[in-house]
Amino acid sequence: MSGVDTRIVIVGLPTIAKQLGAGVEQVIWVSQAYVLASTVGLLLIGRVTDVIGRVKIYNIGFAVFTVGSALASLSFSPYELIASRMVQGVGSSMLITNSAAILTDATPKNELGTILGINQIAFRVGSISGLTLSGVILAVADWRALFYINIPIGIFGTLWAHRRLREIATTDVARKMDWAGFGTFTSGITLILLAITFFSYGLSADQELGVTFMIIGLALLIAFVEIERRNEVPLLDLRLFKIRLFAAGNLAQFFNALAWTGIILMLSFYLQVVLGYSALQTGLSLLPLDATFVIFGPISGKLSDRYGSRIFSTAGLAISSAGFFLLSTTTASTTYGEIALALILLGIGNGMFVSPNISAIMGSVPPNRRGIASGFRVTMFNVGLTASAGLAVLLMTLGIPYNTFSSLIEGIFPQAASTLVAKQEFVHGFRLAVLILAILNSAAIFPSALRGPRLTSPEKGTNLESEAKQSQSEKDVGTEDGGLL
Repeated sequence: MSGVDTRIVIVGLPTIAKQLGAGVEQVIWVSQAYVLASTVGLLLIGRVTDVIGRVKIYNIGFAVFTVGSALASLSFSPYELIASRMVQGVGSSMLITNSAAILTDATPKNELGTILGINQIAFRVGSISGLTLSGVILAVADWRALFYINIPIGIFGTLWAHRRLREIATTDVARKMDWAGFGTFTSGITLILLAITFFSYGLSADQELGVTFMIIGLALLIAFVEIERRNEVPLLDLRLFKIRLFAAGNLAQFFNALAWTGIILMLSFYLQVVLGYSALQTGLSLLPLDATFVIFGPISGKLSDRYGSRIFSTAGLAISSAGFFLLSTTTASTTYGEIALALILLGIGNGMFVSPNISAIMGSVPPNRRGIASGFRVTMFNVGLTASAGLAVLLMTLGIPYNTFSSLIEGIFPQAASTLVAKQEFVHGFRLAVLILAILNSAAIFPSALRGPRLTSPEKGTNLESEAKQSQSEKDVGTEDGGLL
């Protein structure tokens, strides 16, 4: 369900824009609101699950997500739809944060890559369904039907999860909540993401507001780090970053995510605006991306259990970067076969990267920190995804005026000649945006390659233990919080 709704509106954004009379900034926020809402509360949710257990929050998340889907289907304005998507996002954050943590609790370490790979396949199957189903649904029904499909699934999932899941997590004995840390982190991340969105609007007043938000947001994040350093029971235990696999894995994931949503969004617009594809054709055209991910995800996850995460994650990033750079050469006359080749490279590369990387992150932390570790991992992933869409639009507007871009999306150009010029400008902006996104994805290769050796087997001891021997400060970690070592 979370995968479906990450993607289901992307193909339908031009249709939603036309039917609701939404400009590009509003229609982008139909997608952004979901990811933003599923991001800002992740650390709090992760901390709460470490205290009271994962299953309770997971079950509540199913119910909240279902309610949000129903509200989205009843929306009659862009703002109502954006608000409903935020409700969905809150439910999604409860599901995603606890999904990886519940599986990590229940899985032997030597099988963790395989199991988390299967979990990612479930998410990607949802993504595939989102891209394809949206095209099918929009061909035969109103856009509201994009959200109808969640309601029966959500009701069943809520009842089934309540009946079948049992709590096996090791809870954290320190039950104090770090509200100051939560407030500064949530406010800081929200303001930074809003700033990126305002930068893309092309209006001087919006850009000035974006600068203000960015400065305040960065200041709040600096304050968050200082609060966490001084707090005896922090929202985010900064000592986790002394674990090389945790720190490097999250950094690589952030750069990868920063490139990812932007490329899907831009491709959706390119196929419909430049090539004239319908929503259904667009959804089907993006299938090579997720199909190859589904094939290579479990393979790399299983192999990483045996050989470690570094080689597969790093090679995957290199392959997906090749796909990005290939797309940056796209013109108005590029054939679909060339685009499909780039999509296949993206799918293979990301399939090889994601499962081993998540396995390395989650397997590197102690059991009583898996909720907050999963929360932080998904937070960094979602921050990258949310910023990616705004960044892509911002980069696009360096090659095409914002008003022209918005008019193309809304389909309101009255003259064929002006439309042709606008499409040429669109292609120029598209190439520039994809090139920058390719560079960002390539930047993830360096922390991935430097993440250090693979986790050792349980019989030989964990990577935590070997790194702790190198640092006296790490020996002290966990003596007051239930025993990190």
